Amino acid sequence: MAPKSEQSQSFSTQADPSSSSMDPLFHILKTLPYSILRPPRLRLKLPSFALPSAMTVFALVLLTYFMVVSGIVYDVIVEPPGIGSTQDPTTGSVRPVVFLSGRVNGQYIIEGLSSGFMFVLGGMGIVLLDLALDKNRAKSVKVSYASAGISSLIIAYVMSMLFIRIKIPGYMR
Repeated sequence: MAPKSEQSQSFSTQADPSSSSMDPLFHILKTLPYSILRPPRLRLKLPSFALPSAMTVFALVLLTYFMVVSGIVYDVIVEPPGIGSTQDPTTGSVRPVVFLSGRVNGQYIIEGLSSGFMFVLGGMGIVLLDLALDKNRAKSVKVSYASAGISSLIIAYVMSMLFIRIKIPGYMR
């Protein structure tokens, strides 16, 4: 009987597929095609990706913010109408309604888009106020940026409060 060390070596050589005890026909079939065939010399270059400009990233972030704040996901899932309609009780005529009054958890498509636009307008007002603080700009440009930023913020705030009063009658009174 062979010693333990010789037995463990014989098992390891038999289990190893790259050992010399492989079938010669299999060895020929395995190596012959690769000795004749050569891989082609491809001159492929990896594509180079340039980073987008800062304004492109800002525009994509602003567009994404507008879509999220406007309720695009809600509009896709629930599929509400674009605008609603109500009938005037005295004349009987039908008139369009943009805001779904009295329902906080529902909206028409135009209502969401107009509210989202007001939020984006307020955000752009803040950006314009930030640009007005740049020391390297002319004073007239700084004044223009500051006045446009302040007016954007005021318009956005007043319109958003008006939208809330239409949406929820009697709110904050």
